[in-house]
Amino acid sequence: MDDATPLPPAELDRLTDALITQLKTVYDPEIPVDIYELGLIYKVDISDTKDVVVDMTLTAPGCPVAGEMPDWVRDAVLQLDELKSCVVNLTFDPPWDQSMMSDEAKLQLNMF
Repeated sequence: MDDATPLPPAELDRLTDALITQLKTVYDPEIPVDIYELGLIYKVDISDTKDVVVDMTLTAPGCPVAGEMPDWVRDAVLQLDELKSCVVNLTFDPPWDQSMMSDEAKLQLNMF
């Protein structure tokens, strides 16, 4: 592993915003809301070498796209040319529930 120069805060902020934009392009096929607003993204780490690790969940362990969605997320993240790699980890701890959704997602689904 090479010793990378730490990313400046402004660069990290810019990359974070770009990553969120990309994550919002991925939708759960059963719910018309993107995975970011649904609260399916638990953690995103950007290393100083611009490698990304995403921890995410699904709305249910038996989700029909469980095998595909991590690939969709990785592909969306890697649309950002400056990023070197992306690993997506699927977890069900803690289990997802509707309280993890953003207010925007709840509005879209008429849950208020």
